[in-house]
Amino acid sequence: MSDDDSYEAVTAEQRQTLWIVLGLNLLLVAVMGGAGVWSDSSALIANALDNASDAAVYALSLFAVGRSLNWKRGAAGASGVLLILFGFGVVADTVRRFLTGSEPIGATMMVVAMFAGAINLLCVWLLGRLKKKEVHLRAAETFSFNDFISNGGVLVAGALVFWTGLRWPDLVVGLLVALVAIKGGVGIIGDARRTNDEG
Repeated sequence: MSDDDSYEAVTAEQRQTLWIVLGLNLLLVAVMGGAGVWSDSSALIANALDNASDAAVYALSLFAVGRSLNWKRGAAGASGVLLILFGFGVVADTVRRFLTGSEPIGATMMVVAMFAGAINLLCVWLLGRLKKKEVHLRAAETFSFNDFISNGGVLVAGALVFWTGLRWPDLVVGLLVALVAIKGGVGIIGDARRTNDEG
């Protein structure tokens, strides 16, 4: 197999994986967003918005596959900015819910968190199988791993809400999801800059 054939095979695998992961994240946006509104859960809505920003990142990563290093750095940098903006948006929504009140449904939070965790673990596995992970793909993998961690937090919050009947675990996890997103966005931008220096 020539170098050109090998390159085409790698980029084809990257595109196929990113299309699958993009589709799975759009599914999660619909499921978690609907469940979050129905169950009045800040944590679920935060996760749905997180997955929506992830879908945008996977679309950017798809666009960058096969393009120059500058395109890939740009896609990663844009991904990091989106994640940080999402994080601050969730902080604002969590504060609003704290001030105006909410009544999250713990059982719904737990069921949806387990479903989303399984999907995000599949995404992490799919992205981890890729042989050549450039900066835009490392950004995508960071997003999926952060989502998996966030799903665990929603599961714990749902259990606490269900057990205590209090809403504060939902608000705390919503805030933590936002902070994880902001930290992940800063890390992605740093990775893109280091790649620029190495280039």
